[in-house]
Amino acid sequence: MDIKTARSTVGRPQKSAAHHNQLRTAPTRREVCSFWLKGRCNRNPCKYLHDASLARNVYHRAAKQSSYVHEDCPGKGPESSPVNSASSTSRERGNLSTDKSPQKPQEKVCHYWMSGNCVKGDACPSLHSWFQGVDFAMLARLKGHKKGVSGIALPSGSTKLYSGSKDGTARIWDCHTGQCVQVINLGGEVGCFSCEGPWVFVGMPNTIKAWNIQNGASYDISGPVGQVYAMEFVKNMLFAGVQDGAILVWKGGSEADPFQMAAPLVGHNRAVVSLIVGRDRLYSGSIDRTIRVWDLHTLECVQELVGHTDVVMSLLCWDQYLISCSLDQTVKIWFATEGGSLEVAYTHHVDHGILALSGMTDAGGKPVLFCACIDNTVRLYELPSFTERGKIFSRREVRTVQTAPGGLFFTGDDTGMLTVWNWLDFPKSQEEQLPCSMESC
Repeated sequence: MDIKTARSTVGRPQKSAAHHNQLRTAPTRREVCSFWLKGRCNRNPCKYLHDASLARNVYHRAAKQSSYVHEDCPGKGPESSPVNSASSTSRERGNLSTDKSPQKPQEKVCHYWMSGNCVKGDACPSLHSWFQGVDFAMLARLKGHKKGVSGIALPSGSTKLYSGSKDGTARIWDCHTGQCVQVINLGGEVGCFSCEGPWVFVGMPNTIKAWNIQNGASYDISGPVGQVYAMEFVKNMLFAGVQDGAILVWKGGSEADPFQMAAPLVGHNRAVVSLIVGRDRLYSGSIDRTIRVWDLHTLECVQELVGHTDVVMSLLCWDQYLISCSLDQTVKIWFATEGGSLEVAYTHHVDHGILALSGMTDAGGKPVLFCACIDNTVRLYELPSFTERGKIFSRREVRTVQTAPGGLFFTGDDTGMLTVWNWLDFPKSQEEQLPCSMESC
């Protein structure tokens, strides 16, 4: 299958001879205001032109667009890729210059408003909101952590939300009131959170803390060398990606000693920062820019995936596909060939490096991918088309996104803010269980 990529076409107006000829009908020969083209000019009067008669194709190129490349753009997007929407292939592909209406410039959030310092009020040309989109809403902002939120967990059947932070604490929140009911001083920076059944696991430097929320048991699991960045629990085995490049494994033991160390998985030569389990495989992403595939029965590496050019920050399993993201500003969709090996089916390009992935279905049952980027946004894409559904804005980078039953999802940023979101009009029939089509925990 051919591998095709979609790149952003965002750019400034091309100042070619044809471009200047288009401006000759204007009252003066002044240049067009580039800020006005982006919907950001706040000067009145402005010494540059605000000319709405600008050629339509020039405006379309200059306007701020989303990272999703419209399928009407010729030669862009995976026409034969399985992650391309079925409806898109039936559209007539045309030139941008024949579009009936130019794309509206995308609004940007006001950073002064974020800090509580915007004095323009309704006259401000920037967005005064923590999100942009119509199908979801913000429920609450939970303040308490002094440094970045690095892990979120909502154990099955629990009415408590757990969060961990680089400030060395874990906080327990009441899901009904939104109040913090307990602060646990851990004595070290939290690298990640994970949960399975009644167990909550906290990855820290040189140790993992395990709490059983049903019987109150707690354990300090030794073995890691350096920070624990990622964890997965499956088939009665706990996997941990560690700073020294190893993936440590513990198997279920006796009631007195439920975590017995097995042989580590060795292959990465730098820190393992992401783990995910799907279809009897464990997938690991590393600072060494590779993804390794491990057989859960033999615990042996069966394939090394090379494709990213920077740190593989997060992994996600969606149906038969593996989704990976990186600081190289790409999201890659991997699929299994007839021989069983994984290959790239599609690469989606984003304007910024990507820190974390998560996913769930929306109120209409459509799969939505969350991409937390280094520009302090979380972008929501509908799969398989990668149509942008909205954006979440934050004062600092969001490094963890967690989904929950009932259409809930959570984001944690580097200021220590934990934010609760939900899909609007979520069906009651889906409120009791997590969607099984996408898994991030």
